[in-house]
Amino acid sequence: MSDDETISVYNAQAARYETMVSNDAPDRHLRAFMDALPARAKVLDLGAGPGNSTRMMQAQGFDSQAWDASPAFVEMAQAAGVPARLALFADLAETAMYDGIFANFSLLHAPREDMPGNLSRISKALKPGGVFHLGLKTGQGEDRDRLGRFYSYFSASELHQMLRQEGFETLSEDHGNMNGNTPKNTTTIPAATRSRTL
Repeated sequence: MSDDETISVYNAQAARYETMVSNDAPDRHLRAFMDALPARAKVLDLGAGPGNSTRMMQAQGFDSQAWDASPAFVEMAQAAGVPARLALFADLAETAMYDGIFANFSLLHAPREDMPGNLSRISKALKPGGVFHLGLKTGQGEDRDRLGRFYSYFSASELHQMLRQEGFETLSEDHGNMNGNTPKNTTTIPAATRSRTL
């Protein structure tokens, strides 16, 4: 996420989001992601929010790091013992470093035009065969919700095409409905767990 207004919303409501997202046990999407990883895998939670998922991955023995663009979220994660870094998607410059990257409803806050570059950086940062979880909202165009958060939407077909271009193959996919403040009644793809082609 790199939109100042979106970051400001999350900074102002950080404490609320800490309790909104799963914080006691992994949901089915995080569980599926962890089940696809090798033991003691090195994992990046990209757009980690308050670090709840990172903390749960740590509890399962993974070497997990949290990145987020919200200073409030990073401070909250660090206070909970999570190794968190203030960073943007564009800061990802590592090569073959991670066994898994978990981007659960974070890349949707970046402009549509940035998605190919973001996916390319993620592909490069993954080890061969690494696992990538991507959660997005399907739709068209870009918009803001009533809180001022910026959202980008993609159709399932264009998303699949972009992923294939970066060498990803689909391991599993899950569509569902999500209620919230988003400006569109969108379908989610929360468990599109993907692996790089070996």
